Formats: sequence, C-alpha cells, structure tokens
Amino acid sequence: VVLRLELGEQSPSIGSCVKRAPAKSTAMAARYLVPVTNVAEGAVVPEKVKLKLARDASLAEEKTKAVAAAKKELCEQRESLKKRTQDYEKEYAAHQKKLIDLRREAKLGGNFFVEPDYEKEYAAHQKKLIDLRREAKLGGNFFVEPEAKLLFVVRIVGIIKLSPKPRKVLQLLRLKQLHNGVFLKVNKPILQMLKLVQPYVTYGYPSLKTVRELVYKRGFVKVTKQRIPISDNAVITKGLGEKTGIQGTEDLIHEIYTVGPHFKQAANFLWPFKLSAPRGGFKCKRHGYCEMKGG
Repeated sequence: VVLRLELGEQSPSIGSCVKRAPAKSTAMAARYLVPVTNVAEGAVVPEKVKLKLARDASLAEEKTKAVAAAKKELCEQRESLKKRTQDYEKEYAAHQKKLIDLRREAKLGGNFFVEPDYEKEYAAHQKKLIDLRREAKLGGNFFVEPEAKLLFVVRIVGIIKLSPKPRKVLQLLRLKQLHNGVFLKVNKPILQMLKLVQPYVTYGYPSLKTVRELVYKRGFVKVTKQRIPISDNAVITKGLGEKTGIQGTEDLIHEIYTVGPHFKQAANFLWPFKLSAPRGGFKCKRHGYCEMKGG
C-alpha cells in the first residue's frame, strides 16, 4: 500500500492522521483541522482506510458548511447592529429637532423653555433646601430636614439557625441570599417588617450618587423570570415603557430616587442587587448593625 499524506508541513503515520469525529459536528469551528489524504494511483486501499477517507470527506464538507453559516450569521449580525445604530441616530436627530422647535416657539412667545433634564430638578431641590436652612438660621429658628422616602436594605446573615418568621419576612423583602440588597419605600408596614429582621439586615437612606452607581454598576432586571444585565435602554423601555412611561436608565433612577408613582413596578423590575462582602470583613458581626458593641 502506497499512501501519501498531506497535513501542512508534517507527514505522520496513518494511525496518527486518523482522528475521531467530534460529538457535535454541527458546532465545528473553522480552525478544526481535517486531514487531507491523497492515495497514490493504482494503489490498493484497505477497507478501514476507505472508511477513514469517507469520514474525512464528510468532515470537510460539514466544516465548509459550518464556516459558511458562521460567516452568514456574522454578516447578518453586523447588518442588524448597523441598522440599529442608524435608527438610534435618526431618533436622536428627531429628538434634537423637536427641542430646537420648542425653543424657537418659546422664544417667539416671549417665554422660557425648560430643558427636560433631571439634573436641573435635583439642583433646584438642593437649592430650595439651602435657602430654607438660611432663612431659618436668620430668623433664629430650627429647620427640620424632610423625612427620607427611600431605604436600601442589605442582608448580612445567612440561613443557619434562622427562625421561620424572620425567614418569611426576608423572603417577602426579596432578600433570599447573603449580601443581597433592595430598594424599599419608607412606610409603616415596611418599618414593622424591618423590626422583625433587625439583627439580620442593615439599612440606610441612599443618596442620588449611591442609587446611580448601584443601578449602573450592579443593575440587573427581571425579564421573563431571568436575570438580564442593563446593557441598553431598550431593555428598560421594553419592560416598563408601555405601562409606566419609564424609557431608560435615567428615568428608572429618577423614579426610584424620588419614590415616584410607579416606584413599585420599577423596584420589582430590578433584580435584587448581589453585593460583595465588605473589605476586611464585618466587625463584631454577632451584634446587630444598630446595636451597641460592648464587652
């Protein structure tokens, strides 16, 4: 038997050329090497070698089809991304044109046009608080700060030696795992529930910066009972836009921070935050966060 094997620069024996077929030939990668075996003219080929040659030919055909399908899928994906980018650019241009028209209309009518920006609303609120503090100080009075409307609760204890009632309360608050965190509205039922799980959680009143960083860095949403990362505003628009009018990440942050009318839908749409343990570990964890740490 005279056989000549062509495998790039190497020419191993017949046994080393023949390889097993992969379990899933449909997922064959383009870099998968299919040996090319050339039989000398007039040579007698054994039956096993014939089977191996037929196997290699079918593998080469499947590889060609898989590579062509992968290239086609890549082209379709690029076209869809390009189309989506063009649609976003058109939408942005239409939005800018609408703002320009509104400014011109307000200018012609002798009025002022207020930009739809949440930052201005936050700045105006802070300025109002500062003015009220100064006014109270000048009058010799005390200014009572407005009560917080938003809570952020983090679970700090696991499931070992946990009685049924606190376990059920933590389940209702969606704090099913250690270091899970959720946004809650400050009201009487929530405060009563927090009293029942006081040794197992820690909570506080988050600032706008904290809410924004949590949503942007650790934010995941619940779509068809799946944990989906917030990679695009379209995810939020698809889940909340039709029912609540929340169209993007900034709208979601504004709704949560201000505890708006759709706070319940927005908070439930967010998956409970999975936070890391504090750097250096907890200090005296056997005591509650708000309890005294004596002797």
